[in-house]
Amino acid sequence: MINTKEIASIIKKYRGSKSSLLAVLQDIQVKYNWLPPLSLEAVSDQLCIPLIDVYSVATFYRAFSLVPRGKHCVTVCMGTACHVRGAPQVLNRFEELLKVKSGCTTPDHNVTLEEVMCLGCCALAPVVVLDGRYHGGVNIQKAETIVNETKPKTTKKSAKKK
Repeated sequence: MINTKEIASIIKKYRGSKSSLLAVLQDIQVKYNWLPPLSLEAVSDQLCIPLIDVYSVATFYRAFSLVPRGKHCVTVCMGTACHVRGAPQVLNRFEELLKVKSGCTTPDHNVTLEEVMCLGCCALAPVVVLDGRYHGGVNIQKAETIVNETKPKTTKKSAKKK
């Protein structure tokens, strides 16, 4: 649920300056894990920037998402070095394990699976990033280990309650 007071607070933090548009959008992305349409409208109104210009910035940068994202993000590098070392098979394995295609989020909104063209760490190829943590030399077996890191940890108490 989007809280317009929270959006106003973020904008106020930057003194309502039009030049702060990028920073405002970054803070909203961190808060909600995506840029909801209502938040973009509020930014447009409060910064006096045409909505089309707000959307232009929001769609230009790959870091922003206009659709809800998962709690966790798995990013598979598909650059040349990663590609020749098996990244397509790794990506396919993630799609199988998560039961979603690249660019999509699991139905429970737990994981978003993405691919990028280069992460700039070719010596570690193939590379997968989970929530900002880089994993090098990933193969289809390691993909399962990475997916397991996205699953909630069960404690002995919660296991006994079942």
